[in-house]
This record gives sequence, C-alpha cells and structure tokens, in this order.
Amino acid sequence: MVTGELKSQVDKIWETFWTGGISNPLTVIEQFTFLLFLRRLDENQLLAEKKANLLGSAIKSPLYTPAQERFRWHSFVNKDPETMFDLFTKPQTDADNLNVFEHMKQLGNEAGVFAQYMKGATFMIPHPKLLDQVVQMIAKIQMDDRDTKGDLYEYLLSKIATAGTNGQFRTPRHIIKMMVEMMQPTQEDTICDPACGTAGFLVAAGEYVHQHHPDWFHDAAFTAHYNKDMFTGIEFDATMLRIAAMNLQLHGIDHPQLIARDALSEANADSRDQFSLVLANPPFKGSLDYDGVESSLLTTVKTKKTELLFLGLILRMLKVGGRCAVIVPDGVLFGSSNAHVQIRKTLIQGHKLEAVISMPSGVFRPYAGVSTAVLVFTKTNHGGTDNVWFYDMQADGYSLDDKRSQIKDNDIADIITRYQNRQTEAHRSRTEQSFLVPLVEIEENNWDLSINRYKQVVYEQVQHDSPAKIIAEIERLDAERTQALLVLKGLLA
Repeated sequence: MVTGELKSQVDKIWETFWTGGISNPLTVIEQFTFLLFLRRLDENQLLAEKKANLLGSAIKSPLYTPAQERFRWHSFVNKDPETMFDLFTKPQTDADNLNVFEHMKQLGNEAGVFAQYMKGATFMIPHPKLLDQVVQMIAKIQMDDRDTKGDLYEYLLSKIATAGTNGQFRTPRHIIKMMVEMMQPTQEDTICDPACGTAGFLVAAGEYVHQHHPDWFHDAAFTAHYNKDMFTGIEFDATMLRIAAMNLQLHGIDHPQLIARDALSEANADSRDQFSLVLANPPFKGSLDYDGVESSLLTTVKTKKTELLFLGLILRMLKVGGRCAVIVPDGVLFGSSNAHVQIRKTLIQGHKLEAVISMPSGVFRPYAGVSTAVLVFTKTNHGGTDNVWFYDMQADGYSLDDKRSQIKDNDIADIITRYQNRQTEAHRSRTEQSFLVPLVEIEENNWDLSINRYKQVVYEQVQHDSPAKIIAEIERLDAERTQALLVLKGLLA
C-alpha cells in the first residue's frame, strides 16, 4: 500500500519533471523508469560485491567494469549537476566511448528483462539542474523490499490515468484485481495478456500468488516457473513494453516473457495452444484491414473489429481447458452483424461460456463512457455451456462520473463470492442482481448476451389521486394564496 510519504515523494518528482519542461506523462514515467533502473543496477552489483567479498571470490558477469565505476548510481549521485549531466550525455573515452545511458542500453540478460527492451530508448532530460533534482529525490526513496518497489511503481503508473488521453492504456486496478480473484491463478498456470500495456493483469496475478499462496515459493521448481515461464505479455508499443518490464521486475518477476509484436498480425501466428489462463482488456476502438490480420483469425471470425479479432486470438492461444477473463464493449454482447453473432455462437456452442458481468458505463471515465462487460469462458473445443451466469454490477466503489471519487457502494466482493458459488444460484429470480440463464434460452435469442435481454424489471404500481381531487387541492391552495395577499395588502394600507 502506498504510504503518505512515498506518495508525496513521487508527487514531488512528477511535479519537478513537469516544471523542468517534460509534460508528456508517458515521457515522465519512462525517464523516471530509466533512473530507477540505474539505481537498481547499482544496488544489485553492490549486493553481488558483498557476497563475493564474504566468499572470497570474484563477481561473475559484473554489470559495471572498473572503468565504468563512474556510471554507477552511488558514484554519480554525489557529482555536481554539470558533471553528472555530462556522464549521461557525452561518451567517456576511457570507458569504451559509452556514457551512463548508453551503457545501460547495451546491457544484456544479466540485467533483467527491462534491459532487453532498451533499443530505441532516448534520454530526454534536457538540462543538468533537472537531472540533479530528480536523482537526488529518487535517492531519498526507501525501496528496501518488493512490496515498496511495486507500490511505488503502481502509484507512478496511476499518474497516467490522471494526465490526459494516455489513460486509455490503464485498466482500473480494482477491476483487474476482481478478475484475477475470480480466476484464482493456480501453481501450474501459464498466464498471458495479449495486449499487456503496463502489465497490470500480469502484476496482479503475481500479487495474488504472493498474497494467497506464499508457501508455493518454498518449492524451487515453482519459483523458477514464476520468474521465467508463468507470465507472458504481448505489446507492440516499445515504450509501453519497457514500462511493463520495469513494472514486473519491481514486483519481483525477474524474467517474464515479453514479446514485442502486434498480437493480431502474421508475426504472432505461432501463438497457439500455449496458455492456461488469459487475462486481458484488449483495445476495442478501431478496425484493421484484412491484410493486416493474421489469416487464421479470419477463419474464426470474419471481421475488421479489433474487439472481435482479439476474442478469436484468445481462443487460439488457449490450451484446451484454458480459462479466460476478458473485458469487452457491450456491443460484443448484442451486436447483430454476422461477425458478432458468429463469435458469440462460437464461445457458447463451441466452448464453455461461464459468466457475463455487466459493468456500468462510468467504470472507464473520464476517458471513455462506453459500457463494458467481463466475459469468462473455458476453451473446450466441444461445447459444455449449460447455464451462463449473469451479474448486473451497479457500483464498483467509485462514483460513475468523471471525478471517480471513492464511495461506499461496491459490488466487487459480492461478484467474486457469487461467481465462485455460481452453480448454487439457480434459485435466484431474474429480478435479482445475479442469475443463471440456460443455454436453450440464449440460443433462442440469437446468442444475445445482453443482461437486459434476460433480466426482469419489477415496476411498482403508483396510485395517483383522481383528477377531481387534484383540481380541488389546486383550488384550496389558490384560495390560501388569495387570502394571504389580502392580509399583506391590509398591512401595507
């Protein structure tokens, strides 16, 4: 949890970037990330040096050579601003013509997954004063454990959602956590987000394991699986990929599989039957040319709409028995085009659709007012849908206007509890917030998954007075008004 002090420190650094001339929120986060990474590199080598001294041995694959000593955080943090800036921007002839930033970019796997995605990274801090101010403030942040590092970065990423149009990249963290809690990641899971952005779903899945199953880490085989094979993210934007890599590393996931490619393109054609769990909020505003879409996806659903193509992609990526929780726009639930009907029929008739959680339109405000839903399904290749569980979310703990202020009303805990016990919900009537709908009824409604198609609304009968009684009441009030005016005139006479 972010403490007041940590929040204040991040706020001050953010403000310093802005007043120093860097106003794009993603640029601020990226430059902040570079400096955090440099501090982390030095801390890792200091730890390796301490172990080597205790054992009386040399460090294997050091991150810094003796000639690069000045590139280390603990060294340049004490330099004057101009000297520090030169170390970041000018080649050092006695250190292989590198500088602090170029040295960071050429590090390999030994520095972790973040270093693998530094190609194309640019140092954009414009002047010595700003660099010195930010470095000194970052140096004061206490980052002694995984939780603190993760909390710091999560709070930093929350700034995206309060800083302009880039909020589209960020799914509300309480919605992500709800989806993870519903899916309950297992020890053997391989988890993928095919449009990972800042890796919020992958981080939340990792945190779920730490919170609910810390004993799993006593098993060396699971720890190796957790750090290398358990988490896969696909993202085509290089900046977002770097941010995702740092987010995962600061949350203790050292070597996740991060893939730099467009998930819907031919480059991703080999992603088949790989994952046991997909968690995603893929982009759902846009369309692609058929030429830009991987051909096998078009055999599942012939469409240019990204939200439908991603559902086809997820089905292809899942192993048989694999599960998915994915956010979709409401149009997916009731759209009448051939593609809309086809993908719903495929999910319901060809696999096992478990649940539809209808969310209010304010969940993604202030950046989008579109209504959305969470679809939960299991890939079977042979059907299995008998009843679909519907839930009508009314509140998510925040106001549904642009301010998104915290409120008491919150259905999330109820959703998780009822979902885990959904087979006992057959007794619930269609007037309640959740209920089961049988397959045959959905089929009869052209595979429509809109909750309003099945929910029953109870209308209260209101008794109105007769017109004669209403007229009499108006006449009585009019007489009282006339009498009051006469009294007032008498007082003024």
